[in-house]
Amino acid sequence: MTRRGHVGLLAAVALLIGAAAVVGAVWFVALWQQIKPLAKRHPLLLGSPSEVFAADGTPLGYLPSSSLRTPLSASQIPRLLKEATVAIEDQRFYHNNGVDLTSVARAAVADLLHGEPIQGASTITMQLVRNLYLGQDLKTLKQKLAEAKLALEFNKRHGKEEILTDYLNDVTYGTVEGQSAIGVQAAALVFFNKPVWKLDLQQLALLAGLPQAPSEYNPFLHPLLARQRRNEVLAKMAELHYISKAQARAAEGAPLELERGSYYSHRIEGLFLEYVRQELDERYGETVVADGGLKIYTTLDLEMQRAARAAIEETLPGKGDPAAAVVSVEPLTGYIRAMAESPQYEVSQFNLPASARRQAGSTFKVFVLLTALKEGVDPYTTYYPSEPLHFVDPHYGPIEITAYSGTLGADYNIATALLQSNDPIFTLLDLDVGPQSVKRTAEEAGITAPLEGIPAEALGGLKVGVSPLEMADAYATIASGGWRARPVAVTKVVFPDGRVEEIGRQQPVKVFSNGITGEATKLLQQYITKGLGTRAYFGCPYAGGKTGTTNNNVDAWFVGFTAHLSTAVWIGYPQGRVPMTDVEGVTVEGPNLPAELWHSYMERATAGSCEPFPAITEPVVFRPFHGYYMTHPPGGAEATGAPAQAEGQSGPTPPQPAVPPAPPQGTEEVRRPPARLPAEEAGEHPPRAPKPPREPPPPTGGEAPPAVGRRGQR
Repeated sequence: MTRRGHVGLLAAVALLIGAAAVVGAVWFVALWQQIKPLAKRHPLLLGSPSEVFAADGTPLGYLPSSSLRTPLSASQIPRLLKEATVAIEDQRFYHNNGVDLTSVARAAVADLLHGEPIQGASTITMQLVRNLYLGQDLKTLKQKLAEAKLALEFNKRHGKEEILTDYLNDVTYGTVEGQSAIGVQAAALVFFNKPVWKLDLQQLALLAGLPQAPSEYNPFLHPLLARQRRNEVLAKMAELHYISKAQARAAEGAPLELERGSYYSHRIEGLFLEYVRQELDERYGETVVADGGLKIYTTLDLEMQRAARAAIEETLPGKGDPAAAVVSVEPLTGYIRAMAESPQYEVSQFNLPASARRQAGSTFKVFVLLTALKEGVDPYTTYYPSEPLHFVDPHYGPIEITAYSGTLGADYNIATALLQSNDPIFTLLDLDVGPQSVKRTAEEAGITAPLEGIPAEALGGLKVGVSPLEMADAYATIASGGWRARPVAVTKVVFPDGRVEEIGRQQPVKVFSNGITGEATKLLQQYITKGLGTRAYFGCPYAGGKTGTTNNNVDAWFVGFTAHLSTAVWIGYPQGRVPMTDVEGVTVEGPNLPAELWHSYMERATAGSCEPFPAITEPVVFRPFHGYYMTHPPGGAEATGAPAQAEGQSGPTPPQPAVPPAPPQGTEEVRRPPARLPAEEAGEHPPRAPKPPREPPPPTGGEAPPAVGRRGQR
């Protein structure tokens, strides 16, 4: 080739290079202009566990989350950690404008010539804007350009100390058991089980080395690689004169000093927190809750919670004792103030207060009483015979009830029958007011368990059973004067973006007049001061309640209330229908251990407060009542009953209701009244000495008329 040919070739090559440079420059400018500036972007919401607080603001713990994060201020982050991070991640950090042009250019050439993913080009500021605005690290030239443009803008708006603090709070340090530690505080708590300001030099160096490859350098999974990376950080710190070479050598020889952290898994009230999580899952969906970042404010009163635990441990101190559940609900608001169970049963992670479904025993007689009051039945002038029941109701089948010991052959009014917890009388009253009406009353009060509207339910024989929370809530409706409020555990949720949702406020529903609940309250007060519930008396005459014991002493209850607190106590073995025939020296019945536990708890929980119930402003208009079984008692001999009482009627020949389906065979649930009284009414076991150190006061409200001598004068 001639000299002129060489010159021509060089000119052509130069022209091509120039054209390529122009095209490249045009492409670069176009790509740069396509990148949205910071002003048009919103920061990504970084994950963090949702924190739960008690009613007084005390932290209760965290809900499980895939991300763990606790941001710190600049002054809380150790200087050595800042220096270690700068040394290993971006040693020109304090001098660059957010972008290291030399590193970016070198990485860009590698990408253009060899198609290699861009590595090692990100400054601390570029990594921060990626975490805050871009998300994934795609390791492409286009993303690096986006990081560079945003970093330049970010560097102009923020000082170096602020940028470094944000980085140390937002970078990922590794994942342990499915949870990512985001930020230095979470990393310190996860890997060393202590806050970052308590870490020594070698521990800080280990943390500083993790962000480059959190999985590869995870010290729990790859301790040798983690140690090598830590020592690399220490050497770089010595090279940049952040520490001496002697300090570096000493730290390089130290062990990793790891300790799996428990900070984010520690909970003060684990069962209540799990109940809160379930409520939030139902309201917002599992994804929202699992993503975390929520601040959750609850109704739990820690003083009442401690009182419940103390009462449980005091009443049932033995390791082999049955479980106890205590739950308190505030009338009108529905706020759950306490939710506790025996410590030895908490390991099962089954929430007995909220989720256990147990037979209710005689605590359900209250709904029969409320139904009668709704129909204008006067509990003081309405009498039934107290005697064994052996007859066949044409609509509900065989009725088999053994009379309360010592009352055979006598008539009692409803008020006295309640104080005795008399099964035969409440069975007949239930048939006369209508089991379907009793079912509706229980549901109006707040019972959510499926009910069938059959006579067995008058005595607490339920298809599925009820939880202590349901019972406390239903009795709270009585305490509030007939206003029903659903149970509430969460009052407020603050979302990661600052949005606040008040979810604890509700408008209670009026379901009963305060005359109906007031008359029931008078009788339930007497039940504590002069009935079977005297062991529940804790010094306040303005408290009412009812005991309950199921067949074979499998479940035992006391449910009661004051004007401002409704509390259910349940005792039993969670694992099945196990008779409680020898617990702390007694056979467990509603009037003994449950009543004593309720007494012990309420005495602490009310803290000396004893306010009267509100005055009745909607008095019940009592009217003549002529229920069929009231006017046609079945007698003690085998007999055939007449048609069951239709709802809302009191005549002796009501229309016949539909016959419910026959109960399935082989089920454990009670489907009709038991053939004998629960042990609490039968008086089979001698009671322990009454717990209250003082005698109950005279009963408030009207006294019941004489109980005996009225046969034939109903």
